[in-house]
Amino acid sequence: MEIGDKIPELLGYDADGKEVKASDFPGKPLIVYFYPKDNTSGCTAEACSLRDGYADLRGLGYEIIGISKDSAASHAKFAGKYSLPFTLLSDPEGKVNQEFGVWQLNKMCGREYMGTVRTTFVTDADHNITHVIKKVDTKNAAAQLLGILG
Repeated sequence: MEIGDKIPELLGYDADGKEVKASDFPGKPLIVYFYPKDNTSGCTAEACSLRDGYADLRGLGYEIIGISKDSAASHAKFAGKYSLPFTLLSDPEGKVNQEFGVWQLNKMCGREYMGTVRTTFVTDADHNITHVIKKVDTKNAAAQLLGILG
């Protein structure tokens, strides 16, 4: 997905297994961030940065949604452990990752594997993408967004 594209309708599944759609946020600009895995160092740093900047981002009118392939139960534990005030959605089959184009070939330590590439999408109130952050500063994710949006 690129700037100007409308995000897909299906965003993932909530803690109750219910589908969450873009249309559930009418007239709300969104920050949709994809991350590889709950409770890993980079993903925890990113989530905690967004938690700490949540009030400022909400003050600009944005709703924050985190998406990974982890289960709803894993998300619930992760959100509880770090007091995350925003929505975490599960994409167990990776369909949403694929639609957004973040399910890609990764290389680490000479090994290649398919996985989620950490990416943040910002939309306007009509859910058209206005910004794509491919090089997310995990420890300063909120400041990075506020620098773009503020």
